[in-house]
Amino acid sequence: MNKILFFGQNYNPNLFKNEPNKITKPIQFKFKNENEKFNEKKIKQISTGKIATIFLFENGKALECVDDLHKKIQIENIQKVTVGEKVEAILTLKGNAFAKGKYIYPRNPNIFINFSDLIEDKNDRIIQDIVSGRDSIYLLTSNQNAYGIGLNQFGQLGLDPKTYHKTQDPNLMMKNVSKIFSGNGSNCVFLLNSNQELFGCGWNKYGQLGLGESIKEPELNKLTKIQNIPKGKIIDIQSGYYHSIMLIENENENQNRKRKLYSCGYFQYNGLGKDNEITKEFTEIKSSLFEYDNILDFSVGDSHNLVLTFRGKLIGFGYNSHCELINSNQKFYLIPNQIELPELRFNENISNYHISCGYFNSFLYYSSSPFSNLEEDLIKLFERKEFCDISFKTENGEIIEAHKLILKYRLNQNQNEIEKLKEIISNKSIKESNQIFEMIYSNNTKINPKLYSEIKEIINSNEKIEETMKRIYLNENENEKDFIIERKEKQYKFPKLILIMRSELYRGMFLSVTNDTSNKVTDYSELSNKSFQIFEYWIYSNQIKDEIEITQEIINELETGIDYFQLNQTNPNLFDLLINKFNNQN
Repeated sequence: MNKILFFGQNYNPNLFKNEPNKITKPIQFKFKNENEKFNEKKIKQISTGKIATIFLFENGKALECVDDLHKKIQIENIQKVTVGEKVEAILTLKGNAFAKGKYIYPRNPNIFINFSDLIEDKNDRIIQDIVSGRDSIYLLTSNQNAYGIGLNQFGQLGLDPKTYHKTQDPNLMMKNVSKIFSGNGSNCVFLLNSNQELFGCGWNKYGQLGLGESIKEPELNKLTKIQNIPKGKIIDIQSGYYHSIMLIENENENQNRKRKLYSCGYFQYNGLGKDNEITKEFTEIKSSLFEYDNILDFSVGDSHNLVLTFRGKLIGFGYNSHCELINSNQKFYLIPNQIELPELRFNENISNYHISCGYFNSFLYYSSSPFSNLEEDLIKLFERKEFCDISFKTENGEIIEAHKLILKYRLNQNQNEIEKLKEIISNKSIKESNQIFEMIYSNNTKINPKLYSEIKEIINSNEKIEETMKRIYLNENENEKDFIIERKEKQYKFPKLILIMRSELYRGMFLSVTNDTSNKVTDYSELSNKSFQIFEYWIYSNQIKDEIEITQEIINELETGIDYFQLNQTNPNLFDLLINKFNNQN
């Protein structure tokens, strides 16, 4: 199910009825009335501008919100949407680009037109990417050609603004282009060619193009090569009204700092992540919040910025008059500031999370996990029949209810046997296939000797696991309930059931069950004894012992010694508990 958090300005468009114009705390966004069904569909992208917001779903359908109206866009198989101040554009899977707005089709600005068909060269009408500026739209064709359409007030389409204030015909800007970059509040554009050279044009009064001090013109209508680009691969560039931010990935950097942010432009209100007044070249945004971490996603609005890291930090800087960075006590943040979201729990892969900045508001969106916390997980798995997710009939008609989790765990012990099993089942009837599943699930080897002989190796490979899980679940043998971790000549006991469930439910947990006969668990973190004891107690109870004193060194050690986003897949997470206890102590 979707979860969309919203904060900031709540007018133009009015996304929430019966709510104030300024939302100071995150509100969960849900579609209502005839659009309620979209709450169940996976969200793929949110693009928001000054007048409109478009919600794109993984099924290729999209909803447009303008004023108080939420209406379905009558275009199918959409792969990307982009919104500026008074322009909107849509790209379909077939490579057709549709756009609307005051500067696109002034005779009827509320209707999407297929403007890829307006490209003069008929062999150049398959579009692979679209990007919006403030009031301009940019196209990248499959032939690697870049076009611009819309407002050209500052030369952002590569045309003389005195002659072409705007154009409704796509203007060929450059050939051999690999990427186009702009932003919903931007009056400039960046084009990256096939040789990884970066060019820009448009409004440059405050150095938004990163061209350096030698370029004095506030308006550039010719694409100009940008020098002194930081080393590495350009992942993305997004621009606001006064500034631009670039994300660079450098394979030669430390594993935890491969991705870095660089900014240029005017610092006031929007913030460059540093306190320089004007920065006319792209320079690094340095902050302790980015130490030992990588940038997962970032978004630039008209005058504010959000950054999401792989360790689950949400960081903001820039203009905050409308609470687009949540905290209502400060009008703007010049340097990066971590945003605390009590509602936010990264209980699935962090890479599914995205952020989107509008003009004066912000979205954080993702698909919520079907599990809430460990206790609920175990209840679902072992006590409540309605949460069984596989059912099949035995030979005598009895209904067997099973769990994909357990089946997956058992089958994953030997990938070669899985392939054999698939081959066996593919040639069987539904009845025989169900019997095979029953044997794998229950170890019932008496129901069909012929079938058993065919999958004997698979049954044998899971026999010990089956015995272990039965002992855990049925509590038959207290001495067999724990996995043992051997570390630095010491042994640590962990409940098998919790480790099995967590390692499967939250794939990527750094504790992994091995196949050896000793039922040991492999631990590949490097923690001090005290930190390890804290973690040991937490993984069993989801609590931090009251008598343990938490120091900043312990927090730092756990944060750097353990893969944070993997731990963050559980709820509540360890670092919430640590930091809360640390704050209470002090």
